Order: sequence, then structure tokens, then C-alpha cells
Amino acid sequence: MKLLVFAHTPPPHHGQSYMVQLLLDGFGGDCRRGGRPSPHGIECYHVNARFSKHLEDIGNFRLTKLILLLEYCLAAIFVRFRHGVRNFYYVPAPGKKSALWRDWLVMALCRPFFTRIILHWHAAGLAKWLETEQRISVRALTYRLMKSVDLSIVLSRYNLLDAEKLLARQVRVIGNGIPDPCPGYEQEIWPRRQARAAARSKLLAGKQLTAADRQQTGEDPQLLRVLFLAHCTREKGLFDTLEAVALANARLAAIRSPVRVHLTVAGSFLSPLEQLEFEQRITQSDLQLSPGTGVVTSSSPSQSCVCYVGFVTGSEKHRTFTQSDCFCFPTYYYAESFGLVILEAMAYGLPIVASRWRSIPELLPPDFPGLVPPCNPAAVATALVDLATTPSTDTLRTHFLEHYSLEQYLNNLATAIRALET
Repeated sequence: MKLLVFAHTPPPHHGQSYMVQLLLDGFGGDCRRGGRPSPHGIECYHVNARFSKHLEDIGNFRLTKLILLLEYCLAAIFVRFRHGVRNFYYVPAPGKKSALWRDWLVMALCRPFFTRIILHWHAAGLAKWLETEQRISVRALTYRLMKSVDLSIVLSRYNLLDAEKLLARQVRVIGNGIPDPCPGYEQEIWPRRQARAAARSKLLAGKQLTAADRQQTGEDPQLLRVLFLAHCTREKGLFDTLEAVALANARLAAIRSPVRVHLTVAGSFLSPLEQLEFEQRITQSDLQLSPGTGVVTSSSPSQSCVCYVGFVTGSEKHRTFTQSDCFCFPTYYYAESFGLVILEAMAYGLPIVASRWRSIPELLPPDFPGLVPPCNPAAVATALVDLATTPSTDTLRTHFLEHYSLEQYLNNLATAIRALET
């Protein structure tokens, strides 16, 4: 089966572009550029429809983007006739005008030339946005150009509304899957995390740590190291996380606990104003710790309990995850669909505090205790304090291996796509 993949790969790097790259690699690569035989019976022909070089430029309209769009559509039509590709794979946009206009043009120009259309919904919320914020003429044109496609693939049950609203002939729910980023978890990560949890329990019980304890845990066993890794925006929960850390440390100080919360922030800022607000906020007194002790006193010099490490990838990203004790992601982003960082955190066996938002509850085990209401720093703080005082488990690592492996994802995706030709 031949498949035209009309979607971009990194850079810029975000969940959607990363998953498109995994799809292409898993299906053998681009057949026009030395692709190898596909183990899934699908030959990919890739049009890398990249409109932005940087995250900050995504969603902004520029005339050059329109010219690029026309070039990409012409390339897709060329591939259709040059290589006999009849199946068109496309990733629709969330509820945003400039992105919707792009979808209109792609469907208007390309859809008539292809026998089967496959939409893979990596973002969510288009249907609700159309119904609540757009004129009937916008809805009508969207339905005319995008309705009744042959297959719509959504990432979760929550996202079914987008596909069903446009009356797709078939709809399949296929959750994402990623390569295991830490195959040496049991030997390299789990023992240290257990040791750090045990050391915090000792400190909470009023006991002193031995030299052996510190050798296993590092120099800061009194800190619960929390990781926030995402685009550094308000909607992704960055500022709610900051407020939660301040509240959690105030509560721990009030009960004279020797344990404190430290936050590592990883990711890129999309707004200079938000970056400036962040830099000013982390210098305030309620986000300061004494060096090395995790205890704030009026007479001791202090340092921020927040560390910003920027965009991380490769070995630096691996180190950031392995050195963390828990993951915090209180997002309320309007187009949040799957939360790929949740999968990464589970793969590293990290305890998770996340908002009960969109698809996120579906990704985690039933009755997961780490879910909190969106826009509620106090609830996030309570969850962090609970984690600071409870033993560590690896149940989320097991959940990841059972449900979100790359092999499962590629097999499910290939089965759904190949079924169109049966």
C-alpha cells in the first residue's frame, strides 16, 4: 500500500512533528529518498509540509507560508501521478483561524486527486471551537471540504468529537506510542529513586542519614526534585507549577519538615513577556532555599528552588528525567490532545501530578491519584506534599510498557490504514 504523508517532521520539535517522524521511520522512511522495505506493508512518500522554522512562528500568518503551501500541494499532486499514490495522510489543525485556512486550501487542492483521505487528529477541540466561536459560513465551508473522509484516527475517546462532527466514514482510536527512552530503567534509575524516597522517609521520621544513604541518593536527598517539561507557557501550566511549589514549601516549612520541593523547568519560551515574568517570579522570597539544606532561614543566604535548563534533548533530556523524583504537568492548553510528555514521564517511572484535562485521565491508570483540577495551584501543592512523604513505586513504568510501546502504536496504525484497501 502506498501512502502520501503530507505532514512536517522536526524541526521545530513538538509532539505532532515527533510522531510524524516516528511514523515515517517505523514504516520504512520516504521511498523517494532511499526508504527501506516496510515491515508493515506500507510505502511512504513524504511531503515535508513545514511552514515554521521556530516554535514561536507556529500559527502566525505570513505570505511566504501561502507560497510554501502551494508548493507542497503541487509536490503532493506530482507524487500522486509519478508514483501512483492514491492514499493521502494529513494532520488537521486545532481551532485556530490561520491553521483552518491552511486545512481548507490543502483539502481543496489535494483531495480531488486522491482516492482515500486519512486524517490523523493530533490536536483536539476543532469541533467545539467551530460550534461555539465561528460563524455558520465557516462551519459550512469546513464541512464541505473536510467531511466524510475515509478514515479519521484520534488519539483518545475524548477526541472522538472532532472526527464524528465531520462525519468520517471510519473512526479509530489509536493512542500514541514511543520508543522506550530508558531500557536500563531497572538497573540505572529504579534503585536510586527508591533510595531517595527511603532517605526522605528517614528525614521525616527525624533520623539522620548515613554516608551510605547519601552515596545512593546524591547530595540532596532532602529535596523532592520536580520536573516540568513542556513549552514554557501559562496554558501548559508553568505558572501554576511555580505557585504550587511555593505553596508546598510553605506548608512543609510550617510543619518544620526537613524536606523541600525543588523545581526543574525544561522547555522553550514562546513569549518574551512570559519569560520575563518567569525570571522575575523565581527570584521572589517564597521560591528561595538555603544552599544545600533545603531550609529557608532569615539569616542564611538563599538560592532559588527553581532551575531553568532550557530546551533539552538527547542525553541532556535523559539526564533531566533520571535526576527527577516526580513530574508535574498541570496543563489547560486549549488544543491539548494527548500529552506526549506524560508517556515519557511514565517510561521513566516518575510519579505524576497532572491536570484532569482533555485526554490526560485516559492515559493514566484507572482512579489515578495524581490528577488535580485545572488552574488549581493549591491542589497541585497538596499532591506534591503527598509525594514528598510517600514511598516510590514503579506502577507507571509498568503501565507504559503495557500500553504505549512504539511497536503497539505502529502495528495499530498500520492495521487501520491497510484496512482501507480490503
